[in-house]
Parts: sequence; structure tokens; C-alpha cells
Amino acid sequence: MADSAKNEKPVKKTSAKPSFFKGVKAEFKKIVWPDKDSLLKQSVAVVCISVVLGAVIAVLDFLMQYGVDFLTSL
Repeated sequence: MADSAKNEKPVKKTSAKPSFFKGVKAEFKKIVWPDKDSLLKQSVAVVCISVVLGAVIAVLDFLMQYGVDFLTSL
């Protein structure tokens, strides 16, 4: 039992950086980038939804402010 421990080679410690970057490179190869038409449509959709949502939030803010002012003036 003690003899087997003496015959084992020490395990070399390797840094995680080379394997990390190999993994990143492999994952980047899996990415499918959208074409220009798809990118344009998605960008327009995001901007339109953001504007609509901003308008809804502004209207709700105005109504709540009006309601609070009405309640505090009673």
C-alpha cells in the first residue's frame, strides 16, 4: 500500500485559462447571427414597443399623480 503511493506521479496543475478560451471559441462557432432584414425587423419592433410602453407608463404616471393630488386636496 505504501509502495503504490510512492510510484504515483504527481498531478500537474494546469491553468483554467487555456481551456476556458477554447470553450469560448467553441461556443462562438455555434452562434447564428441574424441577417440584415431580420435584424432590421427586430430592431424596429423593439423601438416601437419601447415607445408604446413609455407612453403607457407616462399616461399611468399622469393619472396617478392626478389622483394623488385630488386625494390630498380633500
